[in-house]
Amino acid sequence: MLDTNGYEAVQILSPSSKNSYGGLGEMAKPFLRSAWRALLCADLLEKSLLMHRPYEQSPGDAEGAYEEGLADLCRTIETTTVEPAAQLDAIEQSMIRARDRFRKLNTRRDREQPLIGIVGEIFCRLNTFSNENLIGSLEQYGAEAWLSDIVEWVWYTNSEVFRKLRLENRLWTLEALGSWVRQRVQKRDEDRLVAVFKDDFAGREEPDIYEVLECARPYLPREGAFGEMVLNVGKAVYLAKKGAAGIIDISPFTCMNGIVCEAIYPQLSRDLGGIPIRNFYFDGTQSDLDRDLGVYMELARSYKKRRG
Repeated sequence: MLDTNGYEAVQILSPSSKNSYGGLGEMAKPFLRSAWRALLCADLLEKSLLMHRPYEQSPGDAEGAYEEGLADLCRTIETTTVEPAAQLDAIEQSMIRARDRFRKLNTRRDREQPLIGIVGEIFCRLNTFSNENLIGSLEQYGAEAWLSDIVEWVWYTNSEVFRKLRLENRLWTLEALGSWVRQRVQKRDEDRLVAVFKDDFAGREEPDIYEVLECARPYLPREGAFGEMVLNVGKAVYLAKKGAAGIIDISPFTCMNGIVCEAIYPQLSRDLGGIPIRNFYFDGTQSDLDRDLGVYMELARSYKKRRG
């Protein structure tokens, strides 16, 4: 199409995860490192927003702090060298500024507000347009949302690499060594950036991926199931143990992961003392989401009161 329209001289890059983005040439390594750090920070900003917005005294303050933090992060990545140490220092300072913006907000905590864990298909649960801003609607009903982040998928795929290497008896290979080094570097970056919010996220720490997988094991062992369904079930168990009064699974219509999880959630709910778990499917058509959330929140409040 480019050639047909007279753009024969355009250089085409076709990055793919199949070759670890080798199609980017010499840009591949700095691109991956920068992208990983950007994802980490995006999750931290999103988590801060959801922990503050339900309790803000001036509507829009938390969203404003979030937008400022996101713009600050983008500027920092755009204007800073890709040299790893210098870039990490600059991004860490950006996160400190973001943290301080949230700390300055006028909020009033309410222990009566139920905490609702959000799991589901990655894009649909994170994209407010796709899920009809379900979290915003939940907050209107007086709930606080704990949204599963995006980097848990990265950690999961890393763990799958090592599981397959073990199955193929290739743990002592150069490929395994490279995977181990990459994971160590990723973990070091994560520890450095998460430490900025250590006090702010006390009690809301994200679990290690292997803890999530062990939580899922009685229902969907990773050796027999694959993908988001394993993470959703395991994270639902973890969130319930951390005090969630309910779990919502957000998925696109006909999503296999959502369908499998929906079949398991009744047993999971019984094992967790009757915690309300509800699947919400989205296909772009109008639905009475407000009514359904109102009913669901009554169940969550009842569970919270019963469980103390």
